[in-house]
Amino acid sequence: MNDVLAKVPAFSYDEAAQRLGISIGKVRRLVEEHSLISFRRGNDKVIPVETIVDGEPLHSLRGTILLLIDCGVPLEEGITWLYQENELLGSTPMAALLAGHKSPVRRAAQMLAQ
Repeated sequence: MNDVLAKVPAFSYDEAAQRLGISIGKVRRLVEEHSLISFRRGNDKVIPVETIVDGEPLHSLRGTILLLIDCGVPLEEGITWLYQENELLGSTPMAALLAGHKSPVRRAAQMLAQ
């Protein structure tokens, strides 16, 4: 795991399931569908805390992840990109998504394909 993701507060799949009020199997499905993201921390896969907002997956996350994948960015690199400072945004892409700035984040993501 890289240093950027080491600092990200995260839930276990079980904790995420409880927070969402669904089964762990449904959490896995949300990760497969890119509505949630996960990464390895030690031997466990974890889900960033801020990707669950008001008991639901962050709505702007799925489209952003799919755009990154479409731009040829491997999923793991895309997840790391979300948590790295971005000059165009003046924050991390994740912070911008949480602030409701989906379009600028997606424009920044599209620049990765160039």
